[in-house]
Amino acid sequence: MKVALIGVSGRVGSRLLAEMLRRGHEVTGIARNARDMPPQAHLALGSADANQPSRIAPVLRGHDAVASAMKFAATGPHAVIAAVKQAAVKRLMVVGGAGSLEVSPGVLLMDTAGFPDAYKPEAVAGRTFLDALRNEKELDWTFLSPSAEFVPGERTGAFRLGGDELLVGADGKSWISMEDYAIAFVDELETPRHTRQRFTVGY
Repeated sequence: MKVALIGVSGRVGSRLLAEMLRRGHEVTGIARNARDMPPQAHLALGSADANQPSRIAPVLRGHDAVASAMKFAATGPHAVIAAVKQAAVKRLMVVGGAGSLEVSPGVLLMDTAGFPDAYKPEAVAGRTFLDALRNEKELDWTFLSPSAEFVPGERTGAFRLGGDELLVGADGKSWISMEDYAIAFVDELETPRHTRQRFTVGY
């Protein structure tokens, strides 16, 4: 599969890249300074600003799917959606956030008393992005939310999938490593099971 990965140089983007290359996909890695990255087999690099659809769309054209691993507070959903449409790519996969997951019916994690104020702007922007996708009628989109704690760690392949509810383990923790998140993300890329849906992954 030929995949355009926006945000390839970030913590999550770099792990998605590693997982995609591990499985033999052809990746075009896109970031504002992507050309500073070291060369790798099956990886092409392109520098573009996702907030400028007319400039990034030509880089996205010709791919089977676009994967976005950008911070929500830095990039509006309508710019990304417009760029993917201009590029005539039908599939958009988005690295989501945990803040918009429900902790109980109708109660979002981001609205609970213990949610850190420092994370609130990104969580709000993530919910806005998800809302925009849910109103999108043309693209085959998927939004994968991590668990509450989303950190670098091990690639185990042992995790659970869920829907709109925050996953919490028997130990009371809600977490997923970025490496295992990448497995779930690329699994969905290869075998779509959540088209036009949000889902989540955790231990």
